[in-house]
Order: sequence, then C-alpha cells, then structure tokens
Amino acid sequence: MCGIVGISSLDRPAAQDLVARMRDTLRHRGPDDEGAWWSADGRVALGHRRLSIIDLSPAGRQPMTDGSGSLQIVFNGEIYNYQEVRRDLEARGHEFRTATDTEVILEAYREWDVECLARLNGMFAFGLFDSRARRLLLARDRAGEKTLFYRTDGRSLTFASELKALFADPDCPRVLDLEALDYYLAFGYVPGDRCMVQGIHKLPQGHALTFDLRSGAVSVRPYWSLPTEVSPVRMSEEDLIEEMDRLLADSVRLRMIADVPVGVMLSGGIDSSLVTAMAARASSRRIKTFTIAFPGHGAFDESPYARAVAEHFGTEHVELAGEPATVDLLPELARQYDEPIADSSMVPTYLVSRLIRREATVALGGDGGDELFGGYQHHSWVQQQARMGGWIPRPARWAGRTAATRLMPVGTKGRNYLLGLTAAPPWNIVQFNVLFDAAARRRLLSPIVSRRWLDGGPEAYKAALCRPDDTPLRQSTSLDFQTYLVDDILVKVDRASMLCSLEVRAPFLDPRLIDLAFGGVPDRLRATATERKVLSRRLAQRLLPPSLDLTRKQGFSLPLAQWFKGDWGRFIEDVLTSPQADLFDRRTVRQLIAGQHSGFSNTHRLFALLMIELWRREYRISSVAADADRVPAAEPVA
Repeated sequence: MCGIVGISSLDRPAAQDLVARMRDTLRHRGPDDEGAWWSADGRVALGHRRLSIIDLSPAGRQPMTDGSGSLQIVFNGEIYNYQEVRRDLEARGHEFRTATDTEVILEAYREWDVECLARLNGMFAFGLFDSRARRLLLARDRAGEKTLFYRTDGRSLTFASELKALFADPDCPRVLDLEALDYYLAFGYVPGDRCMVQGIHKLPQGHALTFDLRSGAVSVRPYWSLPTEVSPVRMSEEDLIEEMDRLLADSVRLRMIADVPVGVMLSGGIDSSLVTAMAARASSRRIKTFTIAFPGHGAFDESPYARAVAEHFGTEHVELAGEPATVDLLPELARQYDEPIADSSMVPTYLVSRLIRREATVALGGDGGDELFGGYQHHSWVQQQARMGGWIPRPARWAGRTAATRLMPVGTKGRNYLLGLTAAPPWNIVQFNVLFDAAARRRLLSPIVSRRWLDGGPEAYKAALCRPDDTPLRQSTSLDFQTYLVDDILVKVDRASMLCSLEVRAPFLDPRLIDLAFGGVPDRLRATATERKVLSRRLAQRLLPPSLDLTRKQGFSLPLAQWFKGDWGRFIEDVLTSPQADLFDRRTVRQLIAGQHSGFSNTHRLFALLMIELWRREYRISSVAADADRVPAAEPVA
C-alpha cells in the first residue's frame, strides 16, 4: 500500500517543494521510501510514498517508468493476478525488469491502453502519464477499496490518495460544500464523486479519468459496473456452495501473496471466520489472527467467537482489550479521515490495526461479504416491507408517515422502520438507513442553509440508483455496494489501517465473487424475509466450528451508548455545545443530547455531528466562501 500524488497543467510547471509537501503528508501510507518525478517541461509531476509489500528491493521504487521511457506511474494498492497478466504479456513479447505488479500495469497499458483495466484483479488507485499521448490517466478499482481525490480548474488537475495532501497546497480552497454536508447528515458519509470541500471530487469506484494536457479536457467514465441480472444458466444450491468455496479459497490464496508477514482480522463473524478458514487451508504455516474484545459489554464482545474459530483452525491468536479509548484519539481520527464519516467502529478498527502492525504488514478482512451475500438486517426487512406495504392504502401511508415524522422524535426505536414501511419503493429501501431525515436536517442546518437546499436530494440520489425492474433485495444490496460499502466501510478500513502503515485486503471483493453474488446467486440463497446470508451460512456450516453461532451480526463495533455515560459523553457534549460549534442549530443539538439521556438512540447521530465539528477544527474549514482565508499547509500525519 502506498500514497500517491500528482500535479499536471497545460501551461504551468509544478513547484518541486509543493510536490514534496503533498507527498510527505502521506508518510503514514508509505514509510519505507519516497520518490518524485517531473516531466521535461515540468508541467507534470508525480510523487510517491512506498509501503513495501511485493519485491522489497529498490527495483520497486516509484514513480516507475516503462522500458520506452514514455510512461510514468504512481500506484497505490495490489494487483492480485499480476503473475497471470505478466505471463500473458510475456507471451506477447513484453520484457520485464522487476518482479513488481506496478510494472505489470505499465506493460498492460502499453498492450491494451485503457482497456487494460478490465484485466486487473486488485485494489488500486493509480496515476499514469503517457507522454506520447500527452494524457494523464487516473483509475480506481471496481469496489473502490482505494480512494483518489482530485481537483481541476480546466487548465490543471491535481490528485492524491487522501484529501489532506491536496490541502498541502495553500491555494486549495477549504470551504464546506453544503450539498455534501446534507448528504453526510442523511447517510453518515458523502457518497459518489462528491466531496465535503467545494471544488474537490472523488473518482468513483470502477471509473477511469483522463486529462488531456493539450486541450484541458477531463473525461470520467465507468470501465466496469455491477451485473444487472442473474444469469439464466441456474446452478444448483450444491454447485453454488462449491463455487463460492472455490472462488473464496483462490481469492484468499492470491491475497496472501506478499514478501512481508500476513495476518487476519478475525471478528468471529461468518465472513472473517471464512477468510480464516481459507487462509489456514492455503498456508503451510500457522497463521496469525487478531481481534478486539469488549469484556462486560454483552453482544459487543465477540472475542469468545473469534477465540473459538482461532482454536478450531489452530491459529496464533492475539486479543486486544478494548477498554474505553481516550477521547484524545477522536481529533486524531477526525484529521486522518479527510472527510468525516459517522461510523464509530473506526475506533476499534484503528486499535486492532495498530495491534496487527506490531506483527504483520498485511491483514485480510471480511469486508464486502454482507453487501454481496445479503448479510444486513435491512436485506430481510425490505422484503418484509415489500409484502406489508402493498396492504396499506395510500392515504394511510401518508397519514402514518406524517404522524411518525411529527410525533416520534429522532432517535425513537422503530422510527425509520415505520417511515420506510409507509414510503413507496424504492424510497422505503433508502429510508431504512437514513441518519437524519429531511425535516431533521432542515432544523439542524437552519443557521446556514435556506430550505431550497434541503428538498430530499440525498434520498432522491439513492432512489435513482435502484433499478426499477430489480427485486427489493437486489435493489438493496446493489445500493449498499455502490454507497455504504465504498464510502463508509472501505474508507473506514483504509484510513484506520493506513494510519498504522498496515495494508488490509478484502478477499470477498474479488471481481469473480462480486460477479457470482450479483450475477449467479438467486435471491433465495442470498437473503429472504426471514433469513440472511443464506449461501454464506451453508458454506460456514461445512467449514466452521459446529458450536459457532451463525445467526448473530456484530463485527468490530463500539458499545457507544455505554461509553456515552462517561468521558466520551462529556467530551461529545462539550464539543457540540461550545461557542465554536456554530454550524448546527443549538436548540436541535441540545434536544438530541437530552433525548439520549432520556433513553432515545441518538449516540450514532451525536457521533456524526461530533466528527464534522472536529474535522472542521482540524482543517479550519469555513462554512461560507467569504470567510475562507488562506491557511497554512497541513502538517504531515506521522
């Protein structure tokens, strides 16, 4: 894993000190080496921080050039099938000077141009400059495991692995994008190509961007998309279990290829346990597993399940006791996350990443299994809603929705379920995971935003991603894959792990498994109205300890409601009621705090507001352009 930056311009040379500053804000992503390259005319510059994983020799240094000297690349990630692609290229006459996957991308581009992306199985974000075509190519992997931020003004384009590297440029604006803020309050993250800062974008998952250095034209297009329907060639349940077993085993095998120690993040759930089973099968040595425990916190403590799996497969198992983390950690994480996300599990993810990094440089995790194979509770609930909603007359729906919005305070248990039940498809699917509904957002943002901004845009955005001819389950899982997975889960893991210089790999996000889940498995073997992750559980029943409870769903989660009663609660209240906290309506914030003390479920929402306030302070983000002054460049994160 690495950190990459780049500057390209039609008519202006890139300042060397700026490129170095941008690059070195990403030292945590690549502590092993650094590099920079400039074109002969100085109008293109690439910077790289290296975390050495494959080919630890100096031959793996980046930026890397091809044999002709016409291509330059900076690459973050791993190409898992690089050996297979390399053999294909060698058969076509290509010669290689290194043993790296980076060079494979260069030669694949020489052979197939942008179409090479379809042949890469990996997690990646890279910038490749083609001096002959005078073109810069940016690309991001299918699932979006690696992020890429960019900024363009029509005559130049700047990109980086993390937003903080763009902030190293004192000319980069630090003004809050109010539309993105509305999306954040709705979902707890900023989806798609939007960014919380005006003028900056994220390259979407499965997309490529080209910047023409002759005309300044920028083109962003998808090179891949989810399968839209299940294959008409139906496999039996037995064959599907065997196919999932085969693909997951091979995916884990590929992701264990490294020239450094590899471990497994084991929560004790189905997905991480299946990854552990496959890793133990593929390795000739005893594998290492790591988990975090919350003793005394009931369902939040999954360490006994992780321990049972570790014992079953004979792993070298390490536990970390997750006592309440110091609140001093929160500003550090707010800074690391570039854009705020409202996912408090960033804390245990960071803590377990820090634990793993003591003994390994690469870790495998179970991310993606829920989105692919129907593991969330709402994957069953949307099917229940589809049945029940058809029985409710439209006037009754409207009356029920109005009553829930007006009479049930935010944080009331079942409020979102009732709002979803009374909404028409696919809005019911969207509603289930809304953090603050449109009415609550209007109240929160009343100090800075007029009502015309708050018209349900975030909900409409997600509803538009649902294909009308899909089943409720396919709509729900596809939506999760395109939004929650890429903009919450994968961001959480990437930033937390890279703060520790740890590379985390997700075997479930192998393109072959994605194609199987969305293009080969019928709904009845993914999730039903009464059962979730059906196919995964069938496989788990064959491989995992018989005593393991396969019906629960927790993962690395915080007992946030309990912690709220102590130092965390006092810290959250102090931040949100301080004089500097002028973004949100104070009365609404106090009502949320009071509701939490009265037994409502507002910890997730209060954490969301906390992270945006801490993020604004860390990066001095203005809410209006008129107040945005030039600020000093961000200091590197050690």
